[in-house]
Amino acid sequence: MNGPIYNILEQKIEILHQVDSHDLALVGPIQLPVQLNDREATFQWYTWLSLRDLPSDKDELLKALPTADLASAQQSSVLVYGDFSSADQAFIRFHSICHTGDIFGSKRCDCGFQLQQSLTMIVENGSGALFYLANHEGRGIGLFSKSLAYILQQEGFDTVEANEHLGFEDDHRTYSEAITVLKTFRVKPVSLITNNPKKITSLREAGMIVDRSVPLWGDISAHNKRYLQTKIEKSGHMYRVDSELFSS
Repeated sequence: MNGPIYNILEQKIEILHQVDSHDLALVGPIQLPVQLNDREATFQWYTWLSLRDLPSDKDELLKALPTADLASAQQSSVLVYGDFSSADQAFIRFHSICHTGDIFGSKRCDCGFQLQQSLTMIVENGSGALFYLANHEGRGIGLFSKSLAYILQQEGFDTVEANEHLGFEDDHRTYSEAITVLKTFRVKPVSLITNNPKKITSLREAGMIVDRSVPLWGDISAHNKRYLQTKIEKSGHMYRVDSELFSS
């Protein structure tokens, strides 16, 4: 890699050091225009990579990329909107990748709806960030295992039972890497878009101030009603008492 090319890339890479874990390489910002229904919004896009088997030196890292086979293991990223670091009120969303919901628009969950609605809420708020977490498929069990869980769900098991019958816990997800990245952008309080109190606990235990949670329910249908009810009844997700989930 020649000098001018390295200089361009080196300025866009930041090495983040984690206590008791591998360093992270954070790349960005990259301008990313996104179509949200009838409007276009430009986000600042960042992605990060765990340097578990890769060097923390920027020059050595760039040289190692062609043989690193990063496509076999997806990396996470974050879309940042507005003056995220300084705004008095900023929305954040920790969004777990959902191959079926986010890409195909599956109605078996509400993930695709939550992804688009979170981005819309962040833009309407004026500042915020959506963290897209690539190692969270199927609550952390992976896409192949998730497909097996779906087979069990078709036989009548709920989402928690299906995961447990495959030998998994209800939820394998962790948020340590995302929180490390979040802290590089913002130290002020955040408003977390979530129905999941575990996400709030993870942020607070890491020292972030969560001034409030913003619930996100919608796109409820006959296909996903039991799935959503199970998240409330067995996984502790918050809900409104007037939710149509509990109407006849």
